[in-house]
Amino acid sequence: EVGPGDPLWSFPKRPPTLRPPRTLALADKVANRREQGTEATCITEMSVMMACWKQNDFNDAPCAEEIRMFYDCVTKAEKQRKSQSEDTPSSRGNLSSSKVNKLLKRFPQMTRYV
Repeated sequence: EVGPGDPLWSFPKRPPTLRPPRTLALADKVANRREQGTEATCITEMSVMMACWKQNDFNDAPCAEEIRMFYDCVTKAEKQRKSQSEDTPSSRGNLSSSKVNKLLKRFPQMTRYV
């Protein structure tokens, strides 16, 4: 049993020393990562359009209304995506890698001391 009289107990308690392999500093750039795709839009309109095509042997003429509804949905979704400001973080609160690189370029790390 380990206790106050035991030799293992006699070492003074102090925090472990931290020896990082590199200097603790931010890198000047981050890797370019592909943005996570948001949820798919206009799936219902697309499936209705494809079902119409299948029923009409892939002829566009009888499915004009379904095609128009699909394209209207796509243009509305693109407008909504463009209306979201480019400078704001994504819905998860993360900045894109290009925005992070712009910020890191504005505030580079000092590599040498003068």
